[in-house]
Amino acid sequence: MNQLNSKETMTDCLPFRNFRLYNNGKLITGLRRWFQIKLSIIVPVLNEAGNLRNSLNQLRLSGNEELIIVDGGSSDKTVSIAREFTEKVFEARTGRANVMNYGAGKAGGDILLFLHADCIPPDNRFTLIRDALSNGNIAAGAFSLRINHPGFGFRLIESIANIRSCITSLIYGDQGMFLRKETFDNIGGFAGIPLMEDIEISRRLRKEGKIVFIKPPIKVSPRRWLKEGIIYTTLRDWTIAFSYTFFKISPERLIKHYKEVR
Repeated sequence: MNQLNSKETMTDCLPFRNFRLYNNGKLITGLRRWFQIKLSIIVPVLNEAGNLRNSLNQLRLSGNEELIIVDGGSSDKTVSIAREFTEKVFEARTGRANVMNYGAGKAGGDILLFLHADCIPPDNRFTLIRDALSNGNIAAGAFSLRINHPGFGFRLIESIANIRSCITSLIYGDQGMFLRKETFDNIGGFAGIPLMEDIEISRRLRKEGKIVFIKPPIKVSPRRWLKEGIIYTTLRDWTIAFSYTFFKISPERLIKHYKEVR
């Protein structure tokens, strides 16, 4: 399992050999090709009015990134806030997997980044992603985790989560999964299940190549832990993931024990 830091990502990866870009039928090569790799950021949302504007303000997109926001049925001002940042705001049937698949279907980028509304990736996020996927042996990746709270308990949780990711090569949704759109389409996207869609697709991606976790980390909101309690939330989430991964308990049963927090 490879874990790349920002320096290693810049120096150890190959050119973008898996991307073949054309302009009026002519193959684009060299540095021009690097700058024309388009990246689509897909943000699934549901009643995220309290977090969305702050998160989107920090993305700072260039002409080579597009923002796609897909709403799963919000009853607050999420959709109107989303339209302040992009014209590509869509509404889809509920269920995070369905919402993200819908967004991917609207994407025009060569690379997809699935980003939760309460997560903030590092400043050099798009360079890190492009560099990581320049290695043809890498099927997908995500960021290391950093919970955006100073408490010691959160350092312990994120440390265990990062070790778990490196050992299992399983990506969890709040880590910011990224992969080539071609790969996503080839494996059929996210499974239409109510929970654990991130673990399920990670298993299929491991068969396509390596999965990497890069630094600097993505900052994740502590709201779930603060609202439901650190110990309860952590034990519940680990139990659900363990039950699905090792005991093959269906997501339809597990969803009864999971609560979305806004």
